[in-house]
Amino acid sequence: METTTGPMSSMFARLIRLGAVLLALLTAACASGGATPRPFPMPRSGPEPASPPANHETAPVDLAAAAYALVGTALEFRGVPYRNGGSSPEGFDCSGFTQYVFAQHGLILPREVRDQFGVGKSVRIDELRPGDLIFFTTTAPGASHVAIAVGGNAFVHAPSSTGVVRVERLSSRYWSARFVGVRRLSAN
Repeated sequence: METTTGPMSSMFARLIRLGAVLLALLTAACASGGATPRPFPMPRSGPEPASPPANHETAPVDLAAAAYALVGTALEFRGVPYRNGGSSPEGFDCSGFTQYVFAQHGLILPREVRDQFGVGKSVRIDELRPGDLIFFTTTAPGASHVAIAVGGNAFVHAPSSTGVVRVERLSSRYWSARFVGVRRLSAN
């Protein structure tokens, strides 16, 4: 086999390095940069939601009755572009997406993934229901990416890998290997 040296191999090596960098950037899911949503997402109708307490705890809410409406809202945003720090239909990151969708139903979530992982109650994967928050480890140890359960094996989220809000399968090799936990907002 003949090997190439000189300018051609140098250019090929640079293309491979560039491709590796692009692949790494495109396949990493978000760990929110902590941007404050502007304007803060508001419910579609009704009174303005209360500000979350300073310690980011939220009042328990029973999502069973509203789960399908919440999932329907989340699915309406399929195709919206990924935007790091984004929290509006002009562009979302993962936690901006979940915060915005829940706010449309009067439910306040903290902005950061790690803080969203602290709300509600922990649920086993075999108890997963539509409207539950699903957490993954992607860019850092612990919960660094969040999605909304759609039903069955599906979830909707704002990943950076393809640049748009989309539905994926929890059982896929990529996501199942990165699964951290499920949280459910519910009445105690």
